Amino acid sequence: MNHRMPKIYEYFGLIFLIYTNDHLPIHVHIQYAEYENKAELNYIDGELTAINFGKVKGKKPLPSSQRKEAEQFIFQYHLAIVEKWKTVMVLNQKPAFEKITQKV
Repeated sequence: MNHRMPKIYEYFGLIFLIYTNDHLPIHVHIQYAEYENKAELNYIDGELTAINFGKVKGKKPLPSSQRKEAEQFIFQYHLAIVEKWKTVMVLNQKPAFEKITQKV
């Protein structure tokens, strides 16, 4: 698979992507207009305990309100995000894209 960025979710202007040449830990990239962050999903004993937002080189970080929306979305959809991440990173396949129009 070439190094693409499959879009996995769109949620009120937030675009969630997985880079196909990426690495552990499990994380997604979140774009909003000219902004972008990555969000690492941290698990302890199978429970999502934290989401760590990191900078993306050459991009401005998400505004705080969009970051909060992204965090709420990830907590709600983390199991599906992990499945989509495995589809890309383990199975080397394109994940299904979903546009979510209901607020979490």
